[in-house]
Amino acid sequence: MKKSTYIRLVNGSTQPDISLDEVHSLLDLYVARMKKTGEQLDWDYASAAFPYEPIVREENGISYLTLTSTDPELYHGFWLGVGKEEDNTPFIQIVLPRSATHGDVGKANEYAKFLAKELKGQLSLFNQSVLHNEFKK
Repeated sequence: MKKSTYIRLVNGSTQPDISLDEVHSLLDLYVARMKKTGEQLDWDYASAAFPYEPIVREENGISYLTLTSTDPELYHGFWLGVGKEEDNTPFIQIVLPRSATHGDVGKANEYAKFLAKELKGQLSLFNQSVLHNEFKK
């Protein structure tokens, strides 16, 4: 069974809507930060923190981002997409395929938390836990 986690852009989020290009840019920001950490540690931390190659694909008129593993022994990959709920709430969906490894689950959770924090969104994890990133006063 496929599992999904959602980052919803709710009242108080940093932006009212999200596009797939913006998600891709946020993942690039994540990699840049991990690269900077790696430079400080004198280690290629970015490739360990983000062991995927992002590829934009389209199927039935719906675009999504495929994260394909660069280390197939530890990771297989997963998908990211954007959409709107019935009440017009924008969301990012991360989908783990049946073939996902424990490493994929960990990385998907890590990226979901990063995206939710950057966007101040509501995060519904794979285990149905809901986390809120509220404004600091």
